[in-house]
Order: sequence, then structure tokens, then C-alpha cells
Amino acid sequence: MSHYKCRSCGAELPQTFADLGATPLANSYLEESDLDKPEHVLSLHARVCESCFLVQLPALERPEKIFDEYLYFSSFSKTWLDHAKTYAENMTKRFGLDEDSLVVEIASNDGYLLQFFKEKGVPVLGVEPAANVAKHAIEKGIETRVDFFGEATAKKMKSEGLEADLMAANNVLAHVPDINDFVKGFEVLLKPEGVATFEFPHLLNLIRENQFDTIYHEHYSYLSLIAVEKVLERQGLEVFYVKKFPTHGGSLRAYVQKAGIGKNEIKGTVEEIRNEEIKAGLGDIETYLAFGANVKRTKRTLLSKLIAIKNEGKTIAGYGAAAKGNTLLNYCGIGRDFIDCVADRNPQKQGTYLPGSRIPVVAPEYLLETKPDYVLIFPWNIAAEVMEQNEQIREWGGKFIIPIPSAVIA
Repeated sequence: MSHYKCRSCGAELPQTFADLGATPLANSYLEESDLDKPEHVLSLHARVCESCFLVQLPALERPEKIFDEYLYFSSFSKTWLDHAKTYAENMTKRFGLDEDSLVVEIASNDGYLLQFFKEKGVPVLGVEPAANVAKHAIEKGIETRVDFFGEATAKKMKSEGLEADLMAANNVLAHVPDINDFVKGFEVLLKPEGVATFEFPHLLNLIRENQFDTIYHEHYSYLSLIAVEKVLERQGLEVFYVKKFPTHGGSLRAYVQKAGIGKNEIKGTVEEIRNEEIKAGLGDIETYLAFGANVKRTKRTLLSKLIAIKNEGKTIAGYGAAAKGNTLLNYCGIGRDFIDCVADRNPQKQGTYLPGSRIPVVAPEYLLETKPDYVLIFPWNIAAEVMEQNEQIREWGGKFIIPIPSAVIA
């Protein structure tokens, strides 16, 4: 019997969803001076609650350790920027936002989203725990508070006279260890008729597509609609609309309002997606327990392809020093014996080394100099964008490898 408790409902967590061994924090990039030092590793063992079906990692590391200094910048992905711009346009029109409204984004990163509301004359406020990332938003003129969000932060903001017409939480619900406290903050800060949107990778896609590499320590939870609804209901909130998106391997955006107070009619998409999850087995513990075997199969397929390539005397580079890539590399035991380097557009990652595998991170231009035979794309969710940006690789016969859901050469 596990001694861990479900962070949503408090039940025991004896059931394994995926045990990926022990790895360093996925975003703990190394400097050259670190290479002769031991790394701090933690168990990467995801469990599932038999009561509320929330898939989760025990909080083995404090969020302050993970997020105080962060190297993920949302603005480096054109695909994500386009997604954010469309969101701002749609929300402004749908909810009649204007100069008298307030849009608050939680985990606002470098201002990638709020800048589009600001361009429309809508007042904005970001809340972002990573000071180094928030600095970039502030430089863009986006008012940003450096803080972790929860009930206490929301009450402090409300005491200052702040109330939100719209609150956005993109890919952050999975990142909070105290999910109940975090969600309560939305109930506190929203106006009575206000709306919040929570966007998160859909657990159903993670299972169907073997996306085990999206499991890493900063993702404390892996979310389905049925699990999220239980958390929201506990804090006085309800989902009135749900929409699917292809981002991050398949995501849901839940539109949320105060239960019994909000003015939006509950749409049929809520029941449709809930029923889709139930039909797919997300209300059956056996579905979750079967996932581990699929993870092992995906690992074997990728390793077989990489071994065959190396046995032919070919070279392999990686692209995108993404957290998901570090989970993939460390679980599969892939190091510099397979991958020579990993290219990344983020200059703050260039010159560092990946945690665990110790593969050097280089600028994309380095690939044009070294001409690898294959490029393994770690952020497979934007593989089309990566291949388009690096089409020169095909000029010397180079090919791309997309590792998930099962390794293919493109």
C-alpha cells in the first residue's frame, strides 16, 4: 500500500500508472562545470487514484525549486503564439471584453498571451512565479506579479480591488501540487459573472498515443475532464463548455464559471467529452493499469530504430531541448553514444547540457555545419513546425525521427 495520498480527494494511491524509474528534474540543465558532479534524481512514478481517477506524481520536489528559475519561454513557438492570438480574439469577441474589463493569466510566462489582449486595449495582469521569465513580460509592458497563485494570493489581489472578467490558465493546472488551493483562487478572484478557462493536455490522448514522455516532475497531475470536474465542483465552480485542440498532443479547454451564479448555459460538449472518456475506459482502473506495458513497447521500438541507425555508421542529432525529451532520453537510457547534440532556438539553453544524458545543447545553425544523417525531434507535438523550419536538412539526405506515439522516420 502506497503511503501517498491523492492531492484531489485524499484517497490512498496504491495503483501504478507508469513507473519511469529515477530521473533528474526535466528542466535542470547543466553547465559544463556540473559535468563531473553527481545529479539529484527523483522517482518518476505516476500513480492513479481509484476514487477520482486523477493521475498524479507525488510532490517529491517543492515548486519553488522547479519554477523559481525557468527556461521555458512560450514565445519561441510560432504555433503556440498563433494559438494564443486566436484565443485573445475569440475571448474578446465572445465575452465582450473592453477597456473596462480585466484579463488575468495565471502562469503568464513571458507575456505571450496577454500581449494580444493589451493590443486590443483590454487591461491585463499576469501572475508568474519565475522571475527570469516574468522579466521578459514586464519589458513588453505586461504588468506581471512574481508569485505562486492560490487562495491566499487571490484574496490579497481581491483586497486590492481586483476582480477578473476572464482568467486564463494554459498548461498550468498540471503544474501545481495543491490543486484544490490553486482552483479555489479562481473562485475567489473571478467576478460573479466572470469566466475562467483551463487548458491542459488531455489524459485520453496521453494514453491513446503513448505520450509517456509528458510525464515529468513539474507535471504533478495528468488530467481528464472527469477528474477536473471533481476538483472544480469541490471549489464551487462548474464547467459550461469544453473544446478540443491539437496542441501538446491533444488538449482540452474547459470554460468554467461559478456554480449556480454564472450566466452561461451548460453546453452539450461537456457531456459529450465526459461520455467519450467513460467509453474509452477512463472510469475503469484497468485502463490505467494497462498503460505501463504500452510505455515499455514504445521504448523498445525507439531503441531498435536508433540501434539500427548507429550500426549503419550514421549520425543522429536531436532537436528541441524540451522537458519531454529529457524524460524520453533518461527512461530509454539514451545518451551521447546515440545522440551527438541537441539543437534549440532558445539562447538560454544553448551551451548547457541535458540533465541525465549530458548531451550538449547547441544553436540550430550547428546542424547545418555538422550535417547529421538523422534528427530526432523531441517536441513531437510541433514536429511539422520543426521540419518546416529545418527543411535544409533534407538537402544532404538528412531525415527526421518522430518518437511518439511510436518511432517513425519522416
